[in-house]
Amino acid sequence: MTLWKQTVSTANIKQHKSGTIDEHLGIELIEIGDDFIKAKMPVDHRTRQPMGLLHGGASVVLAESLGSLAANLCLDITKEYAVGLDINSNHLRSVRDGFVIGITKPIHIGSKTQVWEIKIYDENEQLINISRLTMAVLQHKK
Repeated sequence: MTLWKQTVSTANIKQHKSGTIDEHLGIELIEIGDDFIKAKMPVDHRTRQPMGLLHGGASVVLAESLGSLAANLCLDITKEYAVGLDINSNHLRSVRDGFVIGITKPIHIGSKTQVWEIKIYDENEQLINISRLTMAVLQHKK
């Protein structure tokens, strides 16, 4: 059974990313499952730090983008929306080129908060980052 309260596809989400940091960094949604979302991000001039490694901040952007999207897809967006409250990110391994894949899954989906786990892997499926994102669920003002 799917978590999503909205009809979702990679195509209709892509059009909402136009003009955002996701588009700037080349983050591309690649799969939406019943309880996960997967995206990839290039390791290139946009996402590297001066030492030539994937910038930790770029990993955090990927993590927050995935978790935030997932959190909002779990809501009736005519009544409520989710915003980032806290993110914790552990960088475990470095990457110099290619791309990374992020996968988010829920840890907790409550009426006031949600917690999402995001794991980021390199092309060899080695875990390079693990993040935990807490989202606050807010009501639209009437």
